[in-house]
Amino acid sequence: MEDRLWSVQDVSEYLGVPVATVYAWRSAGTGPPGRRMGKRLRYRPQDVRDWVESLPTEVWAS
Repeated sequence: MEDRLWSVQDVSEYLGVPVATVYAWRSAGTGPPGRRMGKRLRYRPQDVRDWVESLPTEVWAS
């Protein structure tokens, strides 16, 4: 079922980051766009992929 919406856990697994990071990005307004479905947060897979594509590719040394 390719058209199904992703949960926060699905996004976390796809991006390889902790669930808490996905929530932190959402709170900061910097993560992929999500939608509230009642009490649940859901993401369209293409929105997540588009968000990843929009990220800069430069690597910053600290």
